[in-house]
Amino acid sequence: MADAVQSYKKHARWLPLFHFFVMPALLVNVVMALWGLVLSPGIWTLWSVVFAIALLGLGFLSRIQALTVQDRVIRLEMRLKLRQLLPPDLQPRINDLTHRQLVALRFASDEELADLVREVLAGRLATSKEIKMRVKSWQADWLRA
Repeated sequence: MADAVQSYKKHARWLPLFHFFVMPALLVNVVMALWGLVLSPGIWTLWSVVFAIALLGLGFLSRIQALTVQDRVIRLEMRLKLRQLLPPDLQPRINDLTHRQLVALRFASDEELADLVREVLAGRLATSKEIKMRVKSWQADWLRA
């Protein structure tokens, strides 16, 4: 993995077991339960639909919760990094950065971080996509959830 190159175009994290097996299987399970309810309406087939939807929801919630915790850790990590790297005039403005902006800035090298933060705070870069696309020296993040 250390030899692979990461960039804006290729930084999404796919977990094959989760994205290509677990979630599709849970989605098919919902469809099959609904089909069973259509073919044979009743309390048990209705319960199988409810249970199938609950399992699918559990799959989504597990992923969302892991990503939420990851983003909180990244936000803390970036605030500490910015306190070390930003010039004194920018340090009081660290808390003005949104959590989405902090998460996007994590891919920037130390050398370009101050300039990117200036552009974000000036309103020239607003979205995560804009920030990531402006990064010149992409710092790979292989330890993501």
